[in-house]
Amino acid sequence: MRIATTQYQSTMNQSLQANQERITTLTQQMASNKRILVPSDDPVDSVRLARLSREESTVQQYRDNIASIKIRLTKTEGYLSNMSKEMVNGRDLLVWASDGSNAPDDLKAMVSPLESLRESVFYNANSIDQEGHYIFSGTLTKTAPIKYDATAPVGSRYTYVGNTNSQNVVVGNGITQAANQNLQGLEKLLNHLDLSIDTLKSPTVSANDPAVRMVLGNGLKGFDDALDLVTGKIANLGGSQNIMATLDANHANVSLSNRMAITDIGALDVGEAATALNGYSTALQATYKAYSRIGTMSLFSVL
Repeated sequence: MRIATTQYQSTMNQSLQANQERITTLTQQMASNKRILVPSDDPVDSVRLARLSREESTVQQYRDNIASIKIRLTKTEGYLSNMSKEMVNGRDLLVWASDGSNAPDDLKAMVSPLESLRESVFYNANSIDQEGHYIFSGTLTKTAPIKYDATAPVGSRYTYVGNTNSQNVVVGNGITQAANQNLQGLEKLLNHLDLSIDTLKSPTVSANDPAVRMVLGNGLKGFDDALDLVTGKIANLGGSQNIMATLDANHANVSLSNRMAITDIGALDVGEAATALNGYSTALQATYKAYSRIGTMSLFSVL
């Protein structure tokens, strides 16, 4: 049987090319430690890997959102805790001021610490974050939540100008968490405190004066209401942080499962690949040698 030279050369070239392509593919797989380089390598598992990668990306976004929210909630809780401690001290001052045995000078001595408290609460309520956004304005983060109007009558100079809307962040499938807070209602304490300070500044102030006692009583109620407001928010923040920690742990377990599945499906069996690569390399070398040897042969050399 005779084989034409062109047919022989074509067959040998196809064999060399096939072996070389397979060696190249195996080398790339071993370099990347991936069994599937292109979808055509395994269409079914390629779809599974794509789905797992998409789910893993979503889970990682949830975890990133949770990490960001936890930092914000922790800082917010810190501000509120400081306010709560200051309010307790201020309430104690008003309780002391309500004692009928206090002389006018004693009452006037309480003015300075109460003024410091008022300014501190006002400042903390208008706190901003590292990006310059107001923390307690609801969604109006460019607006200071508590506004002060020096021209208004005493007892009505402070107003809340933020809103109570929530900035909801997705932290799970169908689960959102509010990342912001508002302090609507705190302006009432500031107004009561402002009126109490003004009353205690009077030269003829007396703790036994019914009008004075009424002002101080309203101030105490303002502190109680503000403490309920702030401590309630602190409790909610603590609960939210616990929920975030649980969600993050659940997401971490899902992420670990996804990564293990991706490895099981897409990882290369290095031992098997090395054996195959050695086989194809040997076959390629043998083909080159045979091609070289046969290329030097002629029918006339055996006649």
